[in-house]
Amino acid sequence: MMLNGAEDEDKWLAEGIAGIQQNAFYMHRALDSNNLREVLKYSAQMLSELRTSKLSPHKYYELYMRAFDELRKLEMFFKDESKHGVSVVDLYELVQHAGNILPRLYLLCTVGSVYIKSKEAPAKDVLKDLVEMCRGVQHPIRGLFLRSYLAQISRDKLPDIGSEYEGGADTVMDAVEFVLQNFTEMNKLWVRLQNQGLGKLREKREKERSELRDLVGKNLHVLGQIEGIDLQMYKDTVLPRVLEQVVNCKDELAQYYLMDCIIQVFPDEYHLQTLEILLGAFPQLQPTVDIKTVLSQLMERLSNYAASNPEVLPEFLQVEAFAKLSSAIGKVIEAQVDMPIVGAITLYVSLLTFTLRVHPDRLDYVDQVLGACVKKLSSGQKLEDSRATKQVVALLSAPLEKYSDIVSALTLSNYPRVMDHLDNGTNKVMAMVIIQSIMKNNTCISTADKVEVLFELIKGLIKDLDGTGVDELDEEDFKEEQNSVARLIHMLYNDEPQEMLKIICTVRKHIMAGGVKRLPFTIPPLVFSALRLVRHLQGQDGEIVGEEVPATPKKIFQLLNQTIEALPSVPSPELALRLYLQCAEAANDCDLEHAAYEFFTQAFILYEEEIADSKAQVTAIHLIIGSLQRMNVFGIENRDTLTHKATGYSARLLKKPDQCRAVYACSHLFWVDDQDGIKDGERVLLCLKRALRIANAAQQMANVARGSSGPVTLFVEILNKYLYFFEKGNQQITSSAIQGLVELINTEMQSDSTTQNPTSDAFFASTLRYIQFQKQKGGLIGEKYESIKV
Repeated sequence: MMLNGAEDEDKWLAEGIAGIQQNAFYMHRALDSNNLREVLKYSAQMLSELRTSKLSPHKYYELYMRAFDELRKLEMFFKDESKHGVSVVDLYELVQHAGNILPRLYLLCTVGSVYIKSKEAPAKDVLKDLVEMCRGVQHPIRGLFLRSYLAQISRDKLPDIGSEYEGGADTVMDAVEFVLQNFTEMNKLWVRLQNQGLGKLREKREKERSELRDLVGKNLHVLGQIEGIDLQMYKDTVLPRVLEQVVNCKDELAQYYLMDCIIQVFPDEYHLQTLEILLGAFPQLQPTVDIKTVLSQLMERLSNYAASNPEVLPEFLQVEAFAKLSSAIGKVIEAQVDMPIVGAITLYVSLLTFTLRVHPDRLDYVDQVLGACVKKLSSGQKLEDSRATKQVVALLSAPLEKYSDIVSALTLSNYPRVMDHLDNGTNKVMAMVIIQSIMKNNTCISTADKVEVLFELIKGLIKDLDGTGVDELDEEDFKEEQNSVARLIHMLYNDEPQEMLKIICTVRKHIMAGGVKRLPFTIPPLVFSALRLVRHLQGQDGEIVGEEVPATPKKIFQLLNQTIEALPSVPSPELALRLYLQCAEAANDCDLEHAAYEFFTQAFILYEEEIADSKAQVTAIHLIIGSLQRMNVFGIENRDTLTHKATGYSARLLKKPDQCRAVYACSHLFWVDDQDGIKDGERVLLCLKRALRIANAAQQMANVARGSSGPVTLFVEILNKYLYFFEKGNQQITSSAIQGLVELINTEMQSDSTTQNPTSDAFFASTLRYIQFQKQKGGLIGEKYESIKV
């Protein structure tokens, strides 16, 4: 009969409860007066209320529970034979005369419980009788609740080992048979429930069926608690019978729930030893069953079992657990042609997690899982689903988390093949995860082969994939990515020069394909990595016989020259210039004059052709002067050429103050204190005099521009240079020249037209105090300063 809505249902439920209460009232009166005939009459009438077809499973459950409470009182009455004066055997016969079958069977089960307890008949016979008799009710809901009642009253009366009801190894099979039979019949009724009512109510009906699943599952819980079921019995009888029922019922809801139940209620050890039988059922399930969740739970249970019981690990190898799980997953994916790709990847993630926990030393297993994943991803289905992409990221991240040394992951041949199936954005995310893993664990990648694999994995950060440009990227994100690559380059190292050079060449090959926007980030760390190798090799410039590419400083400098040349002129000329100067200093330390000269030449070309901004020019010329000053490798001719260029560029800077400062800085090129060879006092004086002329010109220009004299800071700076060389023993710098300069500054500062500048004043006062201090100190220096009046 169709339901006419929730209101009608509530009304029918209320009527049913009222009927139970009314008949229960009369039954209690009969119980009190020990009137068996009346007890049977009213209890049968009470139980007749359960014959309704008008209620949904949820409402029927409420009605059933009211009746169940009353049946417990009835059972207490039946137990006490003295009250009703009939033996339990006769009572068992007597209740079978009740008019309707449903009340009759409820009463029969209730008396059956007392009958087993009395031990006047073997428990197995009574149970067999009851489970057979219950076939008389074939209405799905009524039958389910009746059999649920049977399961409830019998669970503590099964002839199990150690049980008082003829428990023994030979009777355990009877207990198992009883539970299996009840389970099978209940499952059939549960599955039939889906065919009740009209098709449009299917969704509602499935929800109702889902509410009833625990009634069926209770049987499996009972089976799981039977002590006498050993591994052999489970393997030969219990599991095959349960699986047969699961597969044959061909119902999606039942199959999913029951497979999950099997995994949850039976011991892990049994699952491990019967893996083949259990897994054999999965491909036979309906295509719509969510197998991935059930299989994942099985693998999780097994890996937890292995983690908490290390002594069982040999068993996993013995039963070839990995091979069986891997094969089963392959068959399930094959059988379920409509399984979305996210489902397949999820299964591989679970299998990989299982493998990493149970067989962490078997990298071949890990690679096998990744290979199966590649095969699935290559089948033509696109990774358009974000959930599927997340699963692939989870799959690739798992080995990184397990093997803190990423070098292990780099040996997996299928790892890059899985990454190739990710979209560009996710590929970059994964590349960042890989780099972060290396940084976090401070991993040193030490062979060129591994570097090759690593850079293949992170190629999404190193070059544009599929023609998408870096312009589409957020500037901050792009910088973060490239800085990560730069940090990574410093983690690639080998003490053996030959291998280190191979690593540098491998990195160079990859980063050179990165495009002009990336090179300013990636070339500097490569240059410094190569310079570190040069320092390591310092002094080893002989050719190594038999080597294809000998790792010598000369060879590395050639490579560096070509590398820095690749830096784009916009916006990186200053960067390239700095790198050339770093290389020149390294060549100087290796005593390679030609290489050092070449790097300086490149720096000057850059300065001439690419650096146009006046501020950048000032910075660049000071860098050149500073580096050149530290050089000791050059012969007279080469050094003269370079110092001449430096002084020439200094004098041609745009602003006079900048010219002045650069020119007096050049004075240090002709007087290097720690080298006997370079102490040309005359040229030092020429530089300082030239600087004075420029300072004077700057002063005149300031006077014209402002109508008053400019600050005298430049003169004070030059005075300090004079003092420096004076103390260093430069004979060309005389005390009278210093005296003249002090007087010049005093005159300028006292001029009415001079603009007061606190900074200049303080600087000059400080310089004068220094001269005074040196005079007072005495000794040789004090004598030199004696003639200077301040």
